[in-house]
Amino acid sequence: MTSNRLRPKLIVLAGGTVAVAMIALTAGCGNGGQQAPTTTTTTTTTTTTTAAPSPAAPPSPSEKDINPTGGNLFTPNVKAPPPQPVSPGQHPGINGVP
Repeated sequence: MTSNRLRPKLIVLAGGTVAVAMIALTAGCGNGGQQAPTTTTTTTTTTTTTAAPSPAAPPSPSEKDINPTGGNLFTPNVKAPPPQPVSPGQHPGINGVP
């Protein structure tokens, strides 16, 4: 009889211990949100301008090139079978209706 009363207390105690351990682990592994102060440096740069380069040749077309009027080339050929007909008022799977 004593073990029946002790078991729920042990379960609650074990759960509490796990919760406290998780909180302690989370607090111990956290960085506390403190970061080292950042330093900033300023630099000055000078830029020179040059003439724009000539445009490069357009890339060659690829196999999967997008063509707005070419249709969808990535559609699979597999078609799903149509569902079996069920008479009106019946629901498949209810009262032995297949």
